[in-house]
Amino acid sequence: MAYTFFYFALFIIFHFSVPIFCMKLTTILTDQFALLALKENVIHDPGNVLTTNWSVSIPVCNWIGVRCGSKHRRVTVLNLSGFGLVGTLPPQLGNLSFLSLFYITNNNFHGGLPVQLSKLRRLKYLSLANNSFSGEMPSWLGSLTELRRLYLYNNKFNNSIPSSLGYLPKLEILSLVGNQISGSIPSSIFNISSLQEIYIANNMLSSSLPSIPRDLLSLQVIDFTFNNLTGHIPKDMFDHLPNLKELYLSANLLSGRVPTSLCKCKKLQILSLSFNQLEGSLPVGIGNLSMLQFFAIGKNHFEGEIPKEIGNLTLLQQFEVANNNFTGTIPPQIGNLKKLEWLNLGVNNIGGPIPPAIFNISTLSMISLASNHLSGRLPSNMGLSLPNLKRLRLGINQLVGSFPMSITNASQLSVLDMASNYISGSIPDTLGNLINLKLLNLEANNLTSPRMSFLSSLTNCRGLETLGFGGNTLIGGKLPSLIGNLSGSLVVFSAYTCNIRGSIPIEIGNLSRLINIDLSRNKLTGTIPPSIGGLEELQSLLLSYNNLEGSIPSELCHLNKLAYLDLTSNKLSGPIPACLGNLFSLRNLILGSNMFSSSIPSTLTRLGGLLILNLSSNSLQGPLPIDIGMWKVVTSMDLSNNYFSSDIPTGIADLKDLTQFSLSNNLISGFIPESLGELLSLEFLDLSRNNLSGEIPKSLEKLSYLKYFNVSFNRLQGEIPKEGSFGNYSFESFQGNGALCGAPQLHVPSCKSKPLKSSKARTKPILLVALLIASTLLMVALIFIILQSRKRKDKSPTQEDMLPLGSWRRISYHELHQATDGFNENTHLLSNVGRERSAANNCALSILQVGLECTAELPTERLDMKEVVTKLKKIKVKFIKDTERVRQRGRF
Repeated sequence: MAYTFFYFALFIIFHFSVPIFCMKLTTILTDQFALLALKENVIHDPGNVLTTNWSVSIPVCNWIGVRCGSKHRRVTVLNLSGFGLVGTLPPQLGNLSFLSLFYITNNNFHGGLPVQLSKLRRLKYLSLANNSFSGEMPSWLGSLTELRRLYLYNNKFNNSIPSSLGYLPKLEILSLVGNQISGSIPSSIFNISSLQEIYIANNMLSSSLPSIPRDLLSLQVIDFTFNNLTGHIPKDMFDHLPNLKELYLSANLLSGRVPTSLCKCKKLQILSLSFNQLEGSLPVGIGNLSMLQFFAIGKNHFEGEIPKEIGNLTLLQQFEVANNNFTGTIPPQIGNLKKLEWLNLGVNNIGGPIPPAIFNISTLSMISLASNHLSGRLPSNMGLSLPNLKRLRLGINQLVGSFPMSITNASQLSVLDMASNYISGSIPDTLGNLINLKLLNLEANNLTSPRMSFLSSLTNCRGLETLGFGGNTLIGGKLPSLIGNLSGSLVVFSAYTCNIRGSIPIEIGNLSRLINIDLSRNKLTGTIPPSIGGLEELQSLLLSYNNLEGSIPSELCHLNKLAYLDLTSNKLSGPIPACLGNLFSLRNLILGSNMFSSSIPSTLTRLGGLLILNLSSNSLQGPLPIDIGMWKVVTSMDLSNNYFSSDIPTGIADLKDLTQFSLSNNLISGFIPESLGELLSLEFLDLSRNNLSGEIPKSLEKLSYLKYFNVSFNRLQGEIPKEGSFGNYSFESFQGNGALCGAPQLHVPSCKSKPLKSSKARTKPILLVALLIASTLLMVALIFIILQSRKRKDKSPTQEDMLPLGSWRRISYHELHQATDGFNENTHLLSNVGRERSAANNCALSILQVGLECTAELPTERLDMKEVVTKLKKIKVKFIKDTERVRQRGRF
């Protein structure tokens, strides 16, 4: 009995345990099948993580990236971040019903998200960031009600943000940065009371900022940077964000004023509103944001003075208000910001002196006060208290006084820009102490340096990339050969207008990374050193307004990256090297005011990207390039003051972007092409002092942008056009053309229209000559017909040849006279009438010879003289019209 009871109990236990065991076994197999499906969808596994580890011979919970719960032994975590996997997500992943964390960040999964993922109701953390997922962001994401963090940043999701995301009651962090999302920001998102951080930067969101209907006590970070948001910032937006710490709204299209409610966010640490269209003055209450560390409102339309209350923000590390319209002075209270690292007040309208206290903030690494109206002197000890200073930009102001020698004590300095001021004194020879210097710009001041000795010290700055000291007329001296020892990283060497004498050192060819050389407006002599041809990175060579001689060295043709070549106003001679046509990167070729001779090399027309061509004031000759239209993008062409001859090439019409064109003072002949009227962008046209003839084309009236026009001193004739811009030109534009006529204010004769009587009188001799020719031809034809008819009279007519009698009528002299006019085109009408018309022929001959009225008996049934007369009348009318047309063309 006892055994029976035992077996019965064992049967009961077995009966209920087997299904539970089977269910558990089936469920873990389901997880395994789902993960194996993911493995099958991975087409590239660079680390062979799944290939070698995800195997049925290994328990699922031991697979790399997989973790199971201790209670149910189900997959709860799937983290494959950073494996570089390529593939798609299979729908079977929706069967991982116990999954709470799903991270596949930093891979290359693509395609859409399968809807089956909506079954992951236990999911709390989902990160698909840094992949290539595309398509619409699925609305079913709103069904994952346990979700705390959703990271979809840096994918290719498009369309709009689904409003269903507002149904995630536990969501804390939402990041959609770096997608292609458009539309508006759903207001439903701001109904999530648990929301702490929202990032939707780098998308294409439009519309305005949504209002916040309720207090969001948890919200600390809002980042909508780099979108197309418009409109004003809602006035009450910050009334509901008492715990906001970071606000990023930069790089949008926001306008209006900053709401004063912003000053209620006492915990705000970062405020970024740069690159918008915000306006008005800063609220004075900004000084209440005592926790503020980062303040950036640059590139807006703010105005007024910078409030002195800024000095209360003692935790401030970055203060960026550049590119606005701030006025007034720099508040001295900025000196209170002892933790300040970045100070940028550049490009405003701030005046007055620089508060000395700024140069005592030892934490500063960047000071930019450039492009203002600052005045006064720089403190002589300004470099002694700036051990961390890396960038100092004071250019384009009105600073005076001596160069602060102490600046060389700021040993971390990498950028020193003091250009365009009135700073005087000597450039210190100790600048070489700034061994980290990358940019030194001292241009356009009143600095001196006998023998340019400061260059020697700069050879210690091995990272120097930009060196500019041009525009200091008091420097003088010769350019030392040691410039070849400057930093091998140097890309810009600017020394214009420094009274530099002597020749260009050949050692300049050692600076192999140079991109820009500007030695213009000096007193350089000698030749252009061929060593410059070794600067393979050179893009701009400016040597204009010097006294350089000789020819252009052919080595310059090796500069395949050269875009700007300016040799204006030197004493260079010889032909323009044909090899310049091989510099396909050339955009500006400026060789004016030299002594170049010969013709324009035909190879230059291969420079299809040329924008500016200036060959003026040389001794160039020959015809203009026939294929001038190859310079299709040229905007300015000056070929004046040479000896160019021949016509203006018709290909000029292909230069659709041309705005300035000058051919003045040459030997150009022929007509002004009608096709010039197709250059609709033209603003300046000077064809004066040539041998042009013909009329000014009326097509030029279409040039609505033409502001300057000059065709004086040519051999032009006819009427000056009246329409378009021609009403704005003075007589100077047309003088020296004796046959022009037009309005009295242009100092030319009026254009007289000739009366109709005069026109008829001119046609009379033409008609008389034509009539004489026609009569002569008619007489020859009639004589021929008479001779033929006499031969036929010798033969007796047969009965068949006899004509039946018809009706007879009288033909007048007037009718026959009309028939003879214009007979030069159709004499065959009379010559082919046959023997039946001999009577009429004889009669016509009598009229022409003696002028008698003739009456002939004509058989009207066989000879329709009326038809002949009618046809000849039409010929006469046509003849008169053709004659008149020829007369109007001036051929007679």
